[in-house]
Amino acid sequence: MQFQITADFIANIEQLIAQKDGNALRELLQEFHFADVAELLEELGSDDATYIIKLLESELTSEALMELDDDVREKILDRLSPSEIAQELEELDTDDAADIIAELDEDIQKEVIGKIEDEEHAADIVELLNYDEDTAGALMAKELVQVKETWTVAGCVREMRRQAENVTRVHSIYVTNKEGKLTGRLSLKDLLTAGEKTKISEVFIPKVDYVTVHTDNEEVARIMQKYDLEAIPVVDEDGILVGRITIDDIVDFIKDEAEKDYQLAAGISQDVEADDSVWELTRARLPWLVLGLFGGLGSVYIMQGFEEALERFPILFFFTPLIAAMAGNVGVQSSAIIVQGLANDNVKGSLFNRLVKEVGLALINGTALGLLVIGFGFVVGQDQLVSITIAVSMLSVIIVAALIGTFVPIILDRRGIDPAIATGPFITTSNDIFGIFLFFYISKVVLGF
Repeated sequence: MQFQITADFIANIEQLIAQKDGNALRELLQEFHFADVAELLEELGSDDATYIIKLLESELTSEALMELDDDVREKILDRLSPSEIAQELEELDTDDAADIIAELDEDIQKEVIGKIEDEEHAADIVELLNYDEDTAGALMAKELVQVKETWTVAGCVREMRRQAENVTRVHSIYVTNKEGKLTGRLSLKDLLTAGEKTKISEVFIPKVDYVTVHTDNEEVARIMQKYDLEAIPVVDEDGILVGRITIDDIVDFIKDEAEKDYQLAAGISQDVEADDSVWELTRARLPWLVLGLFGGLGSVYIMQGFEEALERFPILFFFTPLIAAMAGNVGVQSSAIIVQGLANDNVKGSLFNRLVKEVGLALINGTALGLLVIGFGFVVGQDQLVSITIAVSMLSVIIVAALIGTFVPIILDRRGIDPAIATGPFITTSNDIFGIFLFFYISKVVLGF
């Protein structure tokens, strides 16, 4: 059921909560989609949202919890007992349950896990918590359908029915040998058309893409994107099948990474949201603002060193923002393209060839913009030597900015540092300083002061 969460509807819900009319609330919300329930919970206060969670069936509310903003979910979990949290986790796949458990304090984690009645489910959650956060092991779910090579088609179907009860969605059927090592996958079409006594070893497909538990999440995303996979199996160091990663988990990961990179590019060093506290927002923004401040002070110091130039040619002062802006814009453009290419694994070849290409592009753009500056100077009656000085300076600045914008993210990536940081204030500030220096130095050479 799809429903529009309006102000009037929220007011009605709040009134029913105030009246403690649980029956009316259940009747109203029990047919809702979990995404609609999550939207409603985010509009309510923490106490009212917790009341709804406790009131409705865990089959619905557990999925709604996963859809909530992290801060909202944290406030609700703080108001639930370990037993109530465990009840919600029992309805979730192991990967989602592990994500929620990881948000709790360690002492609460142990209590909650101890309250989960399904011991196998609890053990699977603990296993996932032991993997590094950014690896396939932490991202995978334990729920999957696997069959043995030695089974007959009839036995395989019976076992699949049993396994499928615990799997929300069956993307693939994986085949293992008697030791549990992944050997291939099974086509549903081949399964349905084969005779009942046919061995699985005769019909399964031995070629299957997989990742190990220690594969980096970004590599998992790249593989699934490259081969257009809806799910990918995960094996341990011995090749034993231990889980699977589905496309919805990868989409969530890509979304989180995109948000983090966007914040880095904007000069925000920590993962924050608009409704975070002033202190958290300040800690995330201030470091890069300090960098920008020192960059600005550096530009002022450079301009002071060319005070004579400004006295003899005061018009240069008015073009200073233009030079700084062009340097920053070109640097951000170059770095943004390189960062995107690195993320998609499209940056191939040597660094030297990449830099040569950027220089060629910068020469074309810089020449075109320089000619426009000279033309503008001619129209407004500006001294042509000054116009030429500005044009040459702009060309030089654009080349240097393009080189910095290309070189820095590649070097950062090779050193294991997120290159997205290069598209923000780091590039803008460094290019501003170099741009101002080049502008006045070239002006000094051309104008002869």
